[in-house]
Amino acid sequence: MGARQYGISTTLFRNAVGDKLGVNVTDMECLALLFFKGIATPTELSRYTGLSSGATTAMLDRLEKARLIKRQPNPNDRRGTLIMVEKSSVKTVGPMFADARKAQNELVASYSEKELEIIADFFMKFTAIWEQERDKLSGTER
Repeated sequence: MGARQYGISTTLFRNAVGDKLGVNVTDMECLALLFFKGIATPTELSRYTGLSSGATTAMLDRLEKARLIKRQPNPNDRRGTLIMVEKSSVKTVGPMFADARKAQNELVASYSEKELEIIADFFMKFTAIWEQERDKLSGTER
């Protein structure tokens, strides 16, 4: 139940941030992936979000218009594009997460190394379960 509530709470928080930035929940998922990965192709983002290529382009247009991402030519593929977080957006988005990051760091610091290993193990196994179930639905079982 705690894991479910955690997932719901993080989604609702990202939705609130998206409202402040003028983007929708799918745009926020894409932005979160870019903050995590640093750089991605439109195809990767399409796979991650489940959007068609046209809908992915529209999403990237919204994020670019909001000055949250930038597109640049892919040096390894002259027809390709790379998507990355716009440096200035770190100054816009970062403060919205600052208090939460501080509270999370304090919470993590309150656990022993052994407890953190157990928590990390739980989340890694939970992630594997969801990946396996997603693969079943998409017909790409590993």
